Amino acid sequence: MSELNLILIGPPGAGKGTQADRLRDDFRLPFISTGEMLRANVKDGTELGLQAKRHMDSGGLVPDELIVAMVADRLHQGDAQDGFILDGFPRTTGQADALARQLRDQGRRITAALLIDVPDAEVVRRISGRRVCVKAGHNYHVDFDPPKTEGICDQDGSRLIQRDDDRPDVVQNRLDTYHAKTAPLIDYYDEQGLLRRIDGTRSPAEVHDHIRAVIATLRLEDDV
Repeated sequence: MSELNLILIGPPGAGKGTQADRLRDDFRLPFISTGEMLRANVKDGTELGLQAKRHMDSGGLVPDELIVAMVADRLHQGDAQDGFILDGFPRTTGQADALARQLRDQGRRITAALLIDVPDAEVVRRISGRRVCVKAGHNYHVDFDPPKTEGICDQDGSRLIQRDDDRPDVVQNRLDTYHAKTAPLIDYYDEQGLLRRIDGTRSPAEVHDHIRAVIATLRLEDDV
């Protein structure tokens, strides 16, 4: 297997960012987040960025064709020639088809779509348990990393709060959107035999080990 072209899929709070960082270190692959890529194009004033900014300034969504063009341009860059990790793209089966066409034009293909699977109740627990201090933004979690004194920051003594977007009802709304938009994408890659399910309820180290084992198996199968 000459390239390792991975897509990360999973609900908010599944730990995709943590795993992407580890995979980037393991395999020296660029982590391509469409949000960061979009902001970089706008900041650098590229032609694609200028087109995207016009849509953003008018309050509209950036069209799929612009996002696809940005991804295609990014995948042509030198650091992505041995592989890449995509997060946040594709979000729909239409985008997945467009990505497949772009890769075919480059003589490439997706190696696997890694679904870091976490039940909704666990996602809500992870995100809604976050607390942040009002003074300096120090982070805590009521279950995983609680302060010594409830509601008080250990480091500066300021009050701890729950951010509005971490409220259970808001998190559930985000999950509903994720399921509505992503379920077809999961089926899309599953039908192509590219989907690999990872148990995201395990510790980050165990999830990482599972992903590495999946990649090792893929490489063995490719060499047969």
